Amino acid sequence: MPAILQLKNIHKAFGPRIIFDAANATLTTEQKAGFIGRNGAGKSTLCKIIIGQEPADSGEVIQSADLRLSYLEQHDPFTPEETVLDFLQRHSGQEAWRCGKVAGRFQLKHELLQANIKNLSGGYQTRVKLASMLLREPNFLILDEPSNYLDLKTLILLEEFLQDFDGGFLIVSHDREFLKKTCDHTLEAENGQLTLYPGTVEEYLVFKQEQQEQAIRTNATIESKRKQLQLFVDRFHAKASKAAQARSKMKQIEKLKPIDLAAAQSNVQIKIPAVPHRQGVALRCEEFAIGYPEKLVAEKIHMHVDHGAHVAVLGDNGQGKTTLLRTLASDLPPKAGSFRWGYNCEIAYYAQHVVSALNPQHDVVTHLERHAATSVTRQELLAMAGSFLFKGNDVKKPVSVLSGGECARLCLAGLLLMKRSVLLLDEPTNHLDFETVEALGAALRQFQGTIFFISHDRTFVNLVATEIVEVKQGAVTRYPGSYADYVYHLETQVHRELADDQESPRASAAKAPSDYHLRKQRESARRKFAGQVKRSEERQAAYRKEQEALEAELAADGTRWTRELADHLTKLTHLINEEERSWIELNEQLQSLDG
Repeated sequence: MPAILQLKNIHKAFGPRIIFDAANATLTTEQKAGFIGRNGAGKSTLCKIIIGQEPADSGEVIQSADLRLSYLEQHDPFTPEETVLDFLQRHSGQEAWRCGKVAGRFQLKHELLQANIKNLSGGYQTRVKLASMLLREPNFLILDEPSNYLDLKTLILLEEFLQDFDGGFLIVSHDREFLKKTCDHTLEAENGQLTLYPGTVEEYLVFKQEQQEQAIRTNATIESKRKQLQLFVDRFHAKASKAAQARSKMKQIEKLKPIDLAAAQSNVQIKIPAVPHRQGVALRCEEFAIGYPEKLVAEKIHMHVDHGAHVAVLGDNGQGKTTLLRTLASDLPPKAGSFRWGYNCEIAYYAQHVVSALNPQHDVVTHLERHAATSVTRQELLAMAGSFLFKGNDVKKPVSVLSGGECARLCLAGLLLMKRSVLLLDEPTNHLDFETVEALGAALRQFQGTIFFISHDRTFVNLVATEIVEVKQGAVTRYPGSYADYVYHLETQVHRELADDQESPRASAAKAPSDYHLRKQRESARRKFAGQVKRSEERQAAYRKEQEALEAELAADGTRWTRELADHLTKLTHLINEEERSWIELNEQLQSLDG
């Protein structure tokens, strides 16, 4: 497939900090690429360079004449009084019926089309922007953190859309599960460079680890050989009879160049200062109601939560999840009834807009010192700062120069250092790369205190949650099943709604209810096997290329033979045979689906 978008020798720096240094990548309309990298690696910057919002210092972004690029806008392009349909017509130039049809793919129908956009929740506003993006009839999409602030149902709708999208895309996301479900290629920004891998994020991370380990082993072998040669040179260079051999050995030493290893990215580890383990009831709610002076959000809430429970607060956007946490944090008064925290419970609350309370005069370490409990050591404080990517001189950066993501990370680090027995966390994973998300999840899993948290990151919820509370249609109730049950229930609901939209009443009567789901499963399996066949072919080609190069090298100079080299050739032959067997099996499965 010809390239539709090429990045050539992209250079970008912000002051002394180099983001990209001669970075290159080529994308096609067949590639559905997940874009990963540590916070600050330049993912959002590259997206802005591609769409023309940010200039590169040098280099080229070459767009094919066939490219129809569309992107998910981060700002709100709506006017204050605009309805959903008004905006879609204005922004796309399409007729009302066309706008309504595309909006329906994101469950924006009937009265929602006439609703004022500003009155919709953030998740529904994102649905409007997704519909607008699709109305431009693109063949390549740029989506920068599309899952931020999306409820799980909207996220599932977005996954369905992307799986069916007839084109390519580049998605920045910290949600590993989301990338696994939508992407068959992985682009990583690291150390100023771009690496495009023909496989899922899981496959890429395994490949990357194997390459790193292989390079380390190769360098160890080179270093051992250098030492042997150096011993010979040191021993015999002064002897006239051995001088020629010593010079030859010195030349060999010069040719032994180790493989350049990328600057090691240390694994993220977060250690939350311990709090005392307690038993009994941590929270008791009786005839509890939440809301605002002009609006009742939920009522008749009865809930007992024990110390040590990790409660995921789930539900669609706009149903009242944040309202519940704000009330439990005493940021809002109850509308009725009462709630009571257990004896000596101390609350720490991480709100979505907590960054507005930061003092711009403070630097990073000052903020952490002011929030940390008195028993927190300097070493613990700096370790927490490092876990959230404030390392070395970064701890001296003033709050006034921090990005939005850096401010959010700073607030979260400060909150964890407070050593409070109850944590209320509203979307804590936004602005974190997925390694930090998973490190935070692992740390919170071990936390002995009580947690109420809102998150739509499935990996994070799976790591942390021991209980589920659902906020829905004016009620707050415990969900009886597991989180996996909850996700499956929502996916089934979304599939049913999409099936109802796509099938006419007559077709619906004629078809079994499961036809749509079976078709979707078959299409998903076909895409999966086709991608695996392609990646198997690429791996076979890579193994054969390496095998042929080594055999040509040995044929040219038999003295290069070593036991390690022979073992590696044997291993390559084994890998090629395994890939061929796998390729045959995958093709058989693919043909059975096509048949």
